[in-house]
Amino acid sequence: MLDGSKALRAAVNEVFGPVAVQRCVRHKERNVLEHLPERDRPAVKTRLRRAWASENHALALDGLQVLAAELDRSHPGAAASLREGLEETLTLTRLGIRGSLKRTLQSTNPIESMVEFTRRTSRNVKRWQSGDMCLRWTAAGMLEAERQFRKIIGYADLAKLAVAVERDLATHRLTPTHTPIATTAPEVAISTV
Repeated sequence: MLDGSKALRAAVNEVFGPVAVQRCVRHKERNVLEHLPERDRPAVKTRLRRAWASENHALALDGLQVLAAELDRSHPGAAASLREGLEETLTLTRLGIRGSLKRTLQSTNPIESMVEFTRRTSRNVKRWQSGDMCLRWTAAGMLEAERQFRKIIGYADLAKLAVAVERDLATHRLTPTHTPIATTAPEVAISTV
C-alpha cells in the first residue's frame, strides 16, 4: 500500500523486488480531481469510485481507461494523472480481494493515522541530537499509537490476501522478464514501508 511517491516505490523495488503494490485510491482521486473544474468533479468522482468498487478487474480497468480517454479531450492533465499508476490502483481487485479488507487496504489512511500520532508525540522536541534519538522518539510514538490500534476491518480475509500475493509472486518468478523474487510475508512488507 503506497501513495504515488516515486521514492517509496523505488525503495519497495530495491528491498522486495517487483512485488504487487496497491496505490492509494484516495490520493489518486484527489490528484485527478485537482485538475478539473468544480462543476466536473462530482461526475468524475462517481465514475472513479464505481470502477474501484468493482470486483471485476477487466471491467474496472476498462472503465478507468475509458474515463481517461474522455478526459484527454477536455482535461489532459486529469487524464495523465489518472493514467499514471492506474493499474496499481486495481491491484487488490486483480488479486481477487473483496469486501471490507479491500476497502480498508485501498487507502493509506490507516498508515497515515499512525504517522500523525508519531508526529504529535515528537512535536515538542526542539533539538534532535542524533539519529538514535530520532529512532527512539519514533518508536515511542508508535508504541503510543499502538494503544489506539484496532483490528483491520476485514482481518478474517488476510489469509486470502497472503495466498493471493504468494500466487502473484510465483507467477512473476515464472515469467522470464522478471528477476527471481525473495518471498516476504505481506505483513512484513507493510510494516517496513
